[in-house]
Amino acid sequence: MNETTGHVGLMDLHNLSSISGNGTTGILDIPKPINTAINILTITILLITMISLGCTMEISKIRAHLLKPKGVAIALVAQFCIMPLTAFSLAKILQLHPVKAITVLICGCCPGGSLSNIFSLIVKGDMNLSIVMTTCSSIAALGLMPLLLYIFSQGFTGLENAVPYVGIITALISTLVPCAIGILINHYKPNYSAAVTQIGLIIMMLTTIAASVVAGIAVKDVIWMIFMPDVVSVAVLMPLIGFTLGYVMSVICRLSPKCSRTISMETGCQNIQLCIAILKVTFSPQVIGPMFLFPLLYIMFQCAEALLLALCFRLYHKVKTPAGDTGSHKHVAVTQEEVKEP
Repeated sequence: MNETTGHVGLMDLHNLSSISGNGTTGILDIPKPINTAINILTITILLITMISLGCTMEISKIRAHLLKPKGVAIALVAQFCIMPLTAFSLAKILQLHPVKAITVLICGCCPGGSLSNIFSLIVKGDMNLSIVMTTCSSIAALGLMPLLLYIFSQGFTGLENAVPYVGIITALISTLVPCAIGILINHYKPNYSAAVTQIGLIIMMLTTIAASVVAGIAVKDVIWMIFMPDVVSVAVLMPLIGFTLGYVMSVICRLSPKCSRTISMETGCQNIQLCIAILKVTFSPQVIGPMFLFPLLYIMFQCAEALLLALCFRLYHKVKTPAGDTGSHKHVAVTQEEVKEP
């Protein structure tokens, strides 16, 4: 296959498979039953994740933040400016193959994920802002994600008409429905929210394990493609840049340290379940190859870096707090001695 054939194939989504046999992304021929099973498991994971996420949201808290939208607005700008620009820049700098580039762009343009809520809790962030931000970014992604993908795909020869916009919008809508169901459960049946979330977590873990095993078997011959230096570099740098710039932007906008830590976590954490669903369901195996597993590599480094930042914050907080407490204890002791004096 020559270079021209590859670019012509990219002009049409249905002909994207013409670029996957060049040794860059790997040829992947998954039997139809296995491919169907992976798709079903992937969609199941996404739906359960969004229902569980919805069960953590409260309409009153969402309304309160929307009435004072400064933090949410800054977080949205950070989410949909920093991460897409980071994905685009890394793809350009590392001169990624078109299939790798579109994978990275889709990951970078995804809204915030539910993991950001967990990490915000660990760094003692504003949990209300975190949950509202995840909600707002999921809704905003319905319009912003296709728009951003359209804009940034223009920077890669042949990708202009290769983005599956219909599939992406369908996937985004499919995330909003279960999320809305979760919100309604939490609003009308709040006593059931914890149980739904716990059961959902168990089902999600089992389904994730099953999907990982099936996917591992399906791509065992080409999975090494995921661990190529350019792909690993993106997986390492993208979340780290997101965490850092999200915090810096919040500080520049004079938000409180608590809100800044929250926006940092929200910016660097993508909705990986959505990303996998889009890559796996909207692209054929012959087109995407093993790159549909890139989000799993991304989430490994995302979690590792977020936990490292959380550990640094906890250590800093632990070192700083005793010093303040000591001064308070001394003040209390002196005051008590003064009281005892005649």
